Amino acid sequence: MSMGRTLVRSHVHAQKHFLTASASRAQSGSVVSTGAAASKTPLPPPSQGRWRYFLQTLGRVTLITVIGASATFYYIAHKEKNPGPQLPFDPSKKTLVVLGSGWGATSLLKGLDTSDYNTIVVSPKNFFLFTPLLPSVAVGTLNARSILQPTRYLTRHKQRQVLVIEAEAKEVDPVNKTVTFSDDSEIQGQISSTTIPYDYLVYAVGAETQTFGIPGVKEHACFMKELHDAEKMQRRFLDCVESAAFPGQSDEEKDRLLHMVVVGGGPTGIELSGELRDFLEEDLKSWYPELASRIRITLVEALPNVLPSFSKELIAYTERTFKESDIDILTKTMVRKVNEKSVVLKGPDGVEREVPCGMVVWAAGNTSRQITRDLMAKLPEDQTNKRGITFDDHLRMKGARDIFAIGDCTASTYAPTAQVASQQGSYLSRVFKLLAKKDKLEADLSHAETSEEAEKLKKQVDKVKLKPFHYSHQGSLAYIGSDRAIADLPIFGREWTSGGVATFMFWRSAYLSTLFSLRNRSLVAGDWVRVKLWGR
Repeated sequence: MSMGRTLVRSHVHAQKHFLTASASRAQSGSVVSTGAAASKTPLPPPSQGRWRYFLQTLGRVTLITVIGASATFYYIAHKEKNPGPQLPFDPSKKTLVVLGSGWGATSLLKGLDTSDYNTIVVSPKNFFLFTPLLPSVAVGTLNARSILQPTRYLTRHKQRQVLVIEAEAKEVDPVNKTVTFSDDSEIQGQISSTTIPYDYLVYAVGAETQTFGIPGVKEHACFMKELHDAEKMQRRFLDCVESAAFPGQSDEEKDRLLHMVVVGGGPTGIELSGELRDFLEEDLKSWYPELASRIRITLVEALPNVLPSFSKELIAYTERTFKESDIDILTKTMVRKVNEKSVVLKGPDGVEREVPCGMVVWAAGNTSRQITRDLMAKLPEDQTNKRGITFDDHLRMKGARDIFAIGDCTASTYAPTAQVASQQGSYLSRVFKLLAKKDKLEADLSHAETSEEAEKLKKQVDKVKLKPFHYSHQGSLAYIGSDRAIADLPIFGREWTSGGVATFMFWRSAYLSTLFSLRNRSLVAGDWVRVKLWGR
């Protein structure tokens, strides 16, 4: 029995020893296997590493770009807002007088080196108006201030002081070389009229709207040439809509009030019709659902087709777009009379019809201002073209060598467009630089002490020659509504035509780049975003 118990104890002890050793080996094996598993954990795929690196790099570049762009924007805005000191008038310099503040005059001032002249600007407006976007102001797409650039902004950033006078030029005396102007504003001081002399005069007074003597146009139609014209049209259009919404208004009267007639098939008339259509589709249908279906837009053009300066393909595209937008185009149709509540039209069949309407917008043609006709009358032998002032290859007014005429007040083979006036102004800024150089050389020549010095200066004077003005057509753009535009552009000597949404984006970018300052670009771009988000 004792031996049996001993054997049992030995067996139990052996089993315990075996289990303990097994557990130890199992634990040791588990640790080893865990370590092996840890050492064999798969690394991230190389593509994920590259993708993470790309995102990090993109984030850094974006951050640097945003910070750099913001700093540049702030610097330019601060510099525009805070111009530095300027040189005062110099009695030894010649006096350059600029009449007007339109495309030609503003382009001249932008490129002019004012250190060469005592410059004076006389204009009834103390700002430059970006006229191609005026139809957008008329329907509220853009704020009026967004397309205005104060003339003093340009002149205040010049090297020498420029005197800006808000006044209407009344008379130009080409013999005595004087300009008479007066303050016609609502508030006037003790002195409201004066006369100043000039050495050089840039005549850029523009033109006024041509009514062709048609009765009732001046009294009842809205024009589309100045800022107050766009604001007047906007008020009248909304008045027509609100009057049509007045309780008890008959259906016939509603149809009359909501019929808008646009006269003129050029770019201004086309763009205004397109803007009106956008206003209707994007805003009025939401706020006046009971009236929106009654609004009609009719475009009247006396010529056989609209947009005569564009290609036939773009004319056809515009007509199709207008037809899809329910804009009626009446070509070969003349306006015979504009009444308070109607317009009399004469169609291609020769029959006159009275068409009821709530508003007539006149965007047809230019004519010379009275001061231009008076100036031409003083030079009857040289100024014989009734359309406007004639000039030579250097834009000098014929019969008056010290007067340069640019823009819509002239009569030439060029179309009366902003593009032409802008190029003429830029050309004149270079001309005046050469004239200042020539005047300085001639002054030095008159004080030359030796014959050798005089001969040298004379050769330098002879080298200063003015190149004739050459207009370079950069193409034509027009907005036709429905987020579509048309473009007729010369590229590599060939005419490139395009129309559609992509052209509309190009149209917007081209106009943004043409604006004169960062302030205008920011305001216009902001207005476009505002309209997309919250409407007009």
